[in-house]
Amino acid sequence: MRDISKIYIDRQIADTPAAISFSRLNIPCEVVDDAGSVFKAVASADDPVQKGKEILFLTRNKGAFVRKCPGTRHYTCCGYKILHIGTFCVMDCSYCILQSYFHPPVLQYFVNHQEMLAELDSLFAEKEISRIGTGEFTDSLIWEYFTNLSELLVPKFAGQSRAVLELKTKTVAVGALKHLRHNRKTVMAWSLNTEQVIHTEERNTSPLSARLSAAATCESWGYPLAFHFDPMMLYEGCENDYMQVVEQLFSRVSAKNIVWISLGTFRFMPDLKAIVSKRFPGSKIVYGEFITGLDGKMRYFKPLRIALYAKMAARIREFAPDTPIYFCMEDDEVWQKSLGFIPSDYGGLAKILDDSAVKHCGLEI
Repeated sequence: MRDISKIYIDRQIADTPAAISFSRLNIPCEVVDDAGSVFKAVASADDPVQKGKEILFLTRNKGAFVRKCPGTRHYTCCGYKILHIGTFCVMDCSYCILQSYFHPPVLQYFVNHQEMLAELDSLFAEKEISRIGTGEFTDSLIWEYFTNLSELLVPKFAGQSRAVLELKTKTVAVGALKHLRHNRKTVMAWSLNTEQVIHTEERNTSPLSARLSAAATCESWGYPLAFHFDPMMLYEGCENDYMQVVEQLFSRVSAKNIVWISLGTFRFMPDLKAIVSKRFPGSKIVYGEFITGLDGKMRYFKPLRIALYAKMAARIREFAPDTPIYFCMEDDEVWQKSLGFIPSDYGGLAKILDDSAVKHCGLEI
C-alpha cells in the first residue's frame, strides 16, 4: 500500500467514515462521479497491471458480498464461499490470474460495510456450515495498514457458530489481530512456496521465514491455521525444495492446530502467457510442458502433477497424519493416485473440510 500514488473516491461514498479516513492520508485524492475515468487511467497506461496497483478506487460493492466460489464442473470443488471486500493486489506475483481476470485490473476497496454485515447475518442464519474467505480477488491482509476491516470481521464471526472466516495472505500484517476476540472462528492462512519461487516469481511479498513466523505468532494468540501450497512450480530440484518448506512449516507451528492444507500446481488461462512474458521477462514459468485442461487452463502433464502431489502429501502426513489435505481443482484420478482416496469416499470434499472446521473451530452442525 506504500506505493499507491493516488486515491480516487466515488462521490456516492465520499462522506462515509471509511472514505474520510483514506482522504486524510498523505496521498493525493480525487472525488469522481463514476468509475469510468479511473478505469481509463489504468487501461491507457503502458503497463496497466502495474498502474492498477498504484491507484486505489474507493467505492461501493454494487453486487453481492457473499458469493459461491465458481469452481469448475470438471474438477472437484470444495464448496467455498467468497466475501467480496475488494479487488486486485499491491503485491506482484508473476503467475497471478488477477492480471488477466480484471479488464483493466484496478485496486478497489468496498466501503459499504453495513450491507456486507447484513449479508453475513443472513449467512449466519442458515442452518449449514459455511467456510468463507476474503482472499479470492485480493489478498486478505493488504488492507490492514489503512483500514479496520479485520477489527470489523473477526469479532463478527466470533459471535456465531455456523461459519468460519479464512484470511489468506502472503504478508505478515497480523499486528491488529492480537487483541481481537476471535473465538477460533477465524482461520489465519498463508500461501507458501519455495524460496526460489518466492524470490523469482512473488515480488513484494513477505519471505517464507517471515510468513511462518507470523503464523506461529497467530497460533500463540489462539488462532487456528491453514496453509496453501498453490501454485507449486515444476523446476529442477523443486521436489527437494518443497520438502524443505514442509519441514520448515512443522518446525514452527503445531500440526494439531492446522485446519487444512491445500495443494495445487501452476495453471493459467492462455491469455496470461503474454502478460507474464512482457511483465516478467526473466520468468520461465509459462514455458514448461503444459496441456489444455478441461477448464481451458494450461496445466502440467497429469503424471507430473501426481508425482509431486504424492510426495508432498506423504511428507506432510509424516508430520500431520490427521490434517486434511485437499486439491484445488483436480479430478478423481489425481485424488486417488496422489492421496489414495476420492472425496466421495467420505461424503465429498465440502464435508471433509466442514468436519475439520467443526473440530478445530467449534462450529455447530
